Amino acid sequence: MRSWLKLLRPTHWVKNLMLFFPPFLGGLMTDISFLSHGIIPFTAFCLASSSTYIINDIVDAPNDAEHPTKKNRPIAAGEISPFTATVAALVLVIGALFLASLVAGAFLWVLVGYVALSVAYTAKLKDFAIVDIFCIAVFFLLRLQGGGEAFGVVISDWLFLSVFLLALFLSTGKRLCEKNRLGTSAGNHRMALTDYPEGLLDGIMYMTGAAVLVTYTLYIINRHGMVYSVPLCCFGLLRYMYRVKLGRGGDPTYALLQDRVLLGVGVVWVTMVGYWTYWGH
Repeated sequence: MRSWLKLLRPTHWVKNLMLFFPPFLGGLMTDISFLSHGIIPFTAFCLASSSTYIINDIVDAPNDAEHPTKKNRPIAAGEISPFTATVAALVLVIGALFLASLVAGAFLWVLVGYVALSVAYTAKLKDFAIVDIFCIAVFFLLRLQGGGEAFGVVISDWLFLSVFLLALFLSTGKRLCEKNRLGTSAGNHRMALTDYPEGLLDGIMYMTGAAVLVTYTLYIINRHGMVYSVPLCCFGLLRYMYRVKLGRGGDPTYALLQDRVLLGVGVVWVTMVGYWTYWGH
């Protein structure tokens, strides 16, 4: 059971909470029907994401076996066979597509796009510098759009840009941390890491971090007292860069769950934005 939990990576399902951003920021979460309405699309994305994690682990098993930490993944460690994992991935993706077909709007096609891009990313796209981090950013945009389709909420231009740039910022930090930690052996584990010139990932992280603050500010500038959340977001971005530069890990999921400061920033942000969206008029 422990091996299967490691393979499915349920901790990464926290990324799928992006589905609830459109109704949360749109002031629709007070209606209990919206919460129950989100169970099916959230489950569909969790099943789909776990299936793509399994496919990724199957393809990367030879390289993972030589990685200092990824060697403990169930397939690379020989705890689960590639055949069994393949069957599990197929069952999960079929279940995800079935659940997606029950959701209104174009949600099914958003999920199909997510799975298709995930497979292409695993097969080849992750080997190309710049393309790899853009793919990760698109994964978050598809989650955001999936939430818009599931709840019938139109995604504003500034929210779209804020999420895109934030995802690009986080994925760049993750790559930078990997490159610094693996050193000269980085190319043996992820080909794209050798194609990033020295300093480029740092520059992209700084540039996108600054751009996130601008787009987020423009998104909330006329939304009552939400402007007071901008300094909090700035602190969160700087804290993440601090972790990356110290080599403490750039994976945004683990950074959020393991860093109490970042987790606190997230909780306070949700509280502040929730208050001004629902009660601070």
